[in-house]
Amino acid sequence: MMRFYIIGVGKIKETYMQQAIADYVKRLSKYVKIDIIEVPEDNSPKEGKRIEKEGQMLLKKIPAGSVVVALDLHGKQLNSEKLAEYISSKTVTGKSDFVFVIGGSDGISSEITSRADLRLCLSPMTFTHQMTRLIIAEQLYRAMKINNGEQYHK
Repeated sequence: MMRFYIIGVGKIKETYMQQAIADYVKRLSKYVKIDIIEVPEDNSPKEGKRIEKEGQMLLKKIPAGSVVVALDLHGKQLNSEKLAEYISSKTVTGKSDFVFVIGGSDGISSEITSRADLRLCLSPMTFTHQMTRLIIAEQLYRAMKINNGEQYHK
């Protein structure tokens, strides 16, 4: 069975955001096994050190052999259909584990972007890492509906 991991820095503190993410996780569970994994935010005083330490914690959570998608403001922009196509093309080659990595408030480490099979930009706008978690969950649900030939809203 296909498996998605959404690995992010920090906890979702807002109840409404937790509920929205949980709703998409429930919807996705019809198609895939999905795990949300959180690593703690680093409190180092220097931004570069925070990104580096958070990156190391994120790397440790990535299962070997997974397709890694780094959510990166400088990544490639795909529409929903192209994201669905990307996931489908990887499964045809025998890949079934996909890891979507979300950096912290200072960004994502170069170690993560180097490890990534795809650097994905959700939008040219910047979102909080909490919002990014919700948006990627929704887009993954949409991709699974597309790949299963089900109705979805364009």
